[in-house]
Amino acid sequence: MKTSRISRVIRLITALQSGRPYGASDLAEMLKISRRMVFRDLGELRKTGVPCSFDSKAQRYKIDPAFFLSVPKLNDQEALGLLLLAHKARNHIHFPFKDSTLRAALKIESDLPERTKRFCNTAMEKISIKTDPQERLDLLDQKFTQILKAILNKQIVLIHYDSPLERKCIVTNLSPYHLMYNERAWHALGKTELNKEVGVFKLNHIRELKTLNKYFADDKTFNLSEHIGRAWSMAPEGRLYNIKLKFLPEAARAVADVQWHCTQTVTFQDDGSAIIEFRVDGLNEITWWVLSYGDQVQVLAPASLRQKVVKIAQNMVKQNNQSLSV
Repeated sequence: MKTSRISRVIRLITALQSGRPYGASDLAEMLKISRRMVFRDLGELRKTGVPCSFDSKAQRYKIDPAFFLSVPKLNDQEALGLLLLAHKARNHIHFPFKDSTLRAALKIESDLPERTKRFCNTAMEKISIKTDPQERLDLLDQKFTQILKAILNKQIVLIHYDSPLERKCIVTNLSPYHLMYNERAWHALGKTELNKEVGVFKLNHIRELKTLNKYFADDKTFNLSEHIGRAWSMAPEGRLYNIKLKFLPEAARAVADVQWHCTQTVTFQDDGSAIIEFRVDGLNEITWWVLSYGDQVQVLAPASLRQKVVKIAQNMVKQNNQSLSV
């Protein structure tokens, strides 16, 4: 929902809760929009769960005053922070329960003082968040809810999982421990019956999911921070490497401005390049990150990482040369 429409919907809600008799024509005149747009906005309110109805006796639209809950007094910054999360950041990642999030935001907005509403509306019109590319995820709410419930109840789930590594669909019982959003996708962490080890499973790769009438014991040895440890992202491989990279001047500052890993150190050179070092568990995840910088990065250490990068780069050149010859 665009910011201008957000402001309009807030004004619409405020009017419908005021107690004054507003018909469709009155609302259209007040909001400076057509009657058709009024009916569309009213329909969207109903879709998000707001009980907006037409009182034929009073000839007006109204919202049940009991629907919106009172909220604690919020200052301008507190209110703006919450509304930015609800209206802007909710589209920045694949966030579950988006309709519920919007409904909660509308409740908060309707109960804010008029001065705070005006401040938030004006501020949000001047703030944008560019949405990063997101992994397509079908039935997010359903999968997320089912796995979360299994985690809380310590129930085993049967999954049909499209494994990228094994290049086939595996069927296994999973004891889910944790849900994590990482690298533009949601993942479930848990232990399977296949290898009795904690693995990471993308929700988007779960083809089928069934909660079983079977339960698992609480794994007191599992600690998320310890499990991830010093992995580059979320898949440790059991061996630490001292990574040393040289970024050329064109990319050095942009890379150094981001804290990519807890062990990161940066040393700028006189020519504007930067030596950036990490101590990372495993090479597979960081390899693809290094490759994303193309010819702007040199692998100084370890030799095994340099070999992996070179091999993949050579394969890329080979495949592209083959496509050119076709």
